[in-house]
Formats: sequence, structure tokens, C-alpha cells
Amino acid sequence: MAMLEVKDINVYYGAIHAIKGVSFEVNEGEIVTLIGANGAGKSTILKTVSGLLHSRTGSIAFQGENIAGMAPHKLVGKGLAQVPEGRAVFLRMTVEENLEMGAYTRPNSELAPHLDRVFEQFPRLKERRKQVAGTLSGGEQQMLAMGRALMSSPKLMMLDEPSMGLAPILVDQIFGIIQTLHQSGTTILLVEQNAQMALGVADRGYVLETGKLVSSGTGTELLKDESVKKAYLGG
Repeated sequence: MAMLEVKDINVYYGAIHAIKGVSFEVNEGEIVTLIGANGAGKSTILKTVSGLLHSRTGSIAFQGENIAGMAPHKLVGKGLAQVPEGRAVFLRMTVEENLEMGAYTRPNSELAPHLDRVFEQFPRLKERRKQVAGTLSGGEQQMLAMGRALMSSPKLMMLDEPSMGLAPILVDQIFGIIQTLHQSGTTILLVEQNAQMALGVADRGYVLETGKLVSSGTGTELLKDESVKKAYLGG
């Protein structure tokens, strides 16, 4: 059974039909990526899955339960965490305070072990635990946003454009962390403009064009696909 199953969603911004009959699934233990040009609707799909937007049709099932229309904070409690586009860390709070905010659905007794786990994954955050988040670099803020999502012990982590605005060396680092999280058992749904990097780590991918899914396959298949190469890989 798929961990996440999205069937025939149609999402509108006013009169604009942004997502048109999209269906896809994420199985437990996979990294699945949605790739497409800027404005194709990738982030809109994530926001719809995480309850920030609503589809007029279809269904969204997480671990067999229909979650369409469920409040975002309830979804976090069920094991669905999103790392938003642009990081969205609390700039005036310390690294540690930001991380604690990620654990608001967990009992207090779990706070220390969860922090230890995040610091093990992100040694840089441990070094800067008392530092105000607004003074971190872009790459460190991305690590913090991912660490904060990990604090809720997610079964599925959704990453929205994690490489946006980062220098190439940091992009490599962030994708290395994504692979490590995956190896440690986290299922990942990744929305990413850097198609080359995303397909390089993904088990499977879906290609989105102006709100419609136009193709899908394994990461390797899509990297070799001529139309994908031409459109997204500079081939």
C-alpha cells in the first residue's frame, strides 16, 4: 500500500486552474520527486497535500486515511512534515528554540532524544544551537528547516525547493543530507527545480508541466529521457 496516494486533484487560485487532475503516489521508503519549470504547480501540490490549500475533487490518502481537508497541525501529528520553500525559520529565535518548535506535537519526554538525533544528523546546528537563526547562512537555515521538520518524527518528509538560492557546494551538501535521511528510514517527497540533482537521488519521479503530469518513471529513466533532458537538464 502506498504511504501517500493522491488521486485526481484539481486546485484553483480564484479562476486560475493551477493543478489539473493530478494523481501520484509515494511508497514507504522511497524518495519521490516532482520536477518541472518554475510555476508548473509543484509547490501548490505540496501545499494541497499538507492541508494549506484544498482540492475541489479527488482524494489524498496518507497511510490509508483520507486526509483531504484536514488541518495542517493534525497532519503533523499523523507523521507528515513539510520543509517549506524559502526555509521559513523563526529568524529571531535561536537554533535550539526553532528545533523545539518542530516538536510541538510530541510529548516533552521526547524532546531531548529528538534534539540529540537532529544534532547527530546536523553537527553544524549543534555548534550553533544558541545562535539566533537570522544570523545563519542560507545553507545553515536550510539545515535548520530540515532539522525542525525531523523533530516531529515524520513518517513522510516533504521538501519544497531545498536547493533554492544556495551555492553549488551547499546544494551538494543538502542533497547528501537528503540521502542520509532516506537511508535512516525517512520517506521523502521532494519538489525541486534542480532536476539533475533531484532525479539523481530519487527512486521515482513525476514531470509536471502547467499543472499537469506529463510523464513519470524511475529517476534513472527520466535522466535518460530525451524530452526531460531537453527541457530540464540542458541536454
